[in-house]
Amino acid sequence: MLIQQFLTYLQSERNYSINTTIAYKKDILDLKKFLNNIKLQDVTKKDIRKYLAFLVNEKISERSINRKLSSIKSFYNFLLLTETIAKVPTAGIKTLKSYPKVQIPYSKSEMAALLDSSIKDRTDFNQIRNLLVVEMLYQTGMRRSELIHLKKENINFNKNELKVTGKRNKERLIPIQSKLLALIQEYLHIAEIQDVNIDKELFVTKAGKSLYPKLVYKIVNSYLSIVTQKNKKSPHMLRHSFATHFLQNGAEINAVKEILGHASLAATQHYTHNDIEQLKKVFNKTHPRGSK
Repeated sequence: MLIQQFLTYLQSERNYSINTTIAYKKDILDLKKFLNNIKLQDVTKKDIRKYLAFLVNEKISERSINRKLSSIKSFYNFLLLTETIAKVPTAGIKTLKSYPKVQIPYSKSEMAALLDSSIKDRTDFNQIRNLLVVEMLYQTGMRRSELIHLKKENINFNKNELKVTGKRNKERLIPIQSKLLALIQEYLHIAEIQDVNIDKELFVTKAGKSLYPKLVYKIVNSYLSIVTQKNKKSPHMLRHSFATHFLQNGAEINAVKEILGHASLAATQHYTHNDIEQLKKVFNKTHPRGSK
């Protein structure tokens, strides 16, 4: 009951997305499972510390533990707000120190080799759809959840742009190139010929069902395995590569921020990775004491 009230609060009062709400629910349920017979409203600071220690022993990453702790803190702040508890058990508990791993984006040559490769059968719905999934993620930098919920009506073929709904239901427009529009039209044409029902979401299975996160990940992972041996082959890495290549080509960071749908520049700066060789070239070329 308390968990459902909290989830309702997140959606109705805080305007959180369904995916974010689901993530909060899982974090609270994981805590409840660990507590066994202890009621959520009776949890103490000692119980929370035991849970965090358990997560560390389970080799859960610092980032994941901090996310869970953030969900738990939000939950108990809600219980305090609704006067279900007199004090929060998370008071004074700090997040774990986290040292993010540097994620190397795919190179422009890797992406060119992947996207320029021909499809074996351009009449195969799944092949056309899968290529469009990868192209859409890389050419627009949109999130996986945004791609899954992208609607056919959100594509403006006359203005070469599409509208996506991002975090906290914020809408933004993303310009798209003619080649991507052509691939979208080819996908829609194949779907019509093969009587695949595209009613709401743009991306569907051959049975007309909406795509789901694991399937999108599987599609991306399969494609990227063709051109790279990197361990990280996820939809987010396409977003990371898009942002990096966009910035390397001279785009203003504020423009990239708007396209990615970030609330602050700090989030966008995460993508300003440059490989060391490129950095050396720029350094030697522009250094005030460089050779003439």
